[in-house]
Amino acid sequence: MRIALVPPLAEAVPPKLYGGTERVVSWLAEELVRQGHKVTLFASGGSETKANLVVCAPRSLRLAGIRDHLGSTLGMLREVRRRADDFDIIHFHLDLLPNALFHDLAPKCLTTLHGRLDRPDILPLYKAYPEMPLVSISNAQRRPMPANANWLTTIFHGLASHVCPFDPEGGDYLAFLGRISPEKRPDRAIEIAKKAGVPLKIAAKVDDVDLVYFKAEIEPLLDHPLIEFLGEIDERQKRQFLGGARALLFPIDWPEPFGLVMIEAMSAGTPVIAWRNGSVPEVVTDRVGGIIVDSIDAAVAAVQEVSTMSRSTVRAEFETRFTAARMARDYVAAYRLLLAGASASTGAAAPALPLAAGTKLAPAAWEHFPLQGAGSISRGSSG
Repeated sequence: MRIALVPPLAEAVPPKLYGGTERVVSWLAEELVRQGHKVTLFASGGSETKANLVVCAPRSLRLAGIRDHLGSTLGMLREVRRRADDFDIIHFHLDLLPNALFHDLAPKCLTTLHGRLDRPDILPLYKAYPEMPLVSISNAQRRPMPANANWLTTIFHGLASHVCPFDPEGGDYLAFLGRISPEKRPDRAIEIAKKAGVPLKIAAKVDDVDLVYFKAEIEPLLDHPLIEFLGEIDERQKRQFLGGARALLFPIDWPEPFGLVMIEAMSAGTPVIAWRNGSVPEVVTDRVGGIIVDSIDAAVAAVQEVSTMSRSTVRAEFETRFTAARMARDYVAAYRLLLAGASASTGAAAPALPLAAGTKLAPAAWEHFPLQGAGSISRGSSG
């Protein structure tokens, strides 16, 4: 199959430092190539891949200091459009823009939505282009979307098994990895560590938009013997950081679409202590891959409980559910379904693939407006 992958230009593929979407696209591209597909990757300079690389920006836009990515992204999409006949499938990871520019090619296009979908400003576009096939990365991510959203399936992220190698020993510190932002709640992580009396290492970047929050709310909390702030770390450092932890703290306060760091930790054998928000109940099997909590006190108790959990069992959960090979197989199934629908003589739409396995959804505390399109998430589930 001839497949085009189109990620954001914010980071290289894979990223040199932080960057979830581009990292997932990298794992997908390499696995699709390994499985025998002809893959073309449109990406920023500095990307490394076994696929055919089309460089669409000299370097990662974020590391180049370019804040407005619209011009570069539109330039990339023009090149994708020019070469559209070269591909059986064009797989976007850009959220909004492909809907408006590729809707006439919908039978060979799909878009994986990587971000939160509860922002009212984005909903009109999805209502306006119901023909564009969409993939969600968790069932919970779908909640706010309009009823006519054209969901193909839910496909959980997966990563290559060697990215975060299994560490059978772990360590005695708690880890917080990602971004310093209000919705990620690093303040909760600090409070948990202090109450549990266990060291906390924070490896996180601070975006310009979150700098005031960091200075006002988080930096004053770092002056404590149990708390160590490392800043942003690279892929090599992340392996040691996650593998050497007793547990990953994931104390989110927002509708997390997936939470890549959770499966990275599980790959290392490190249990996850996570708040019951967004995708968490779908990604973390309670008392298998980690412990799901609803309060600071429950999280403090979990810090002690995870010491008795089997790291081999945590790793096995990762290998069963979250490998790049499984993710690529799921996407190939979605591609084939899309092409079957496009070539059907009846012209009828192809049936949607089943949703990924997950718990029954109910409205959550973070939702700011009534659930829309509930029927789109009630067709059942599959593993």
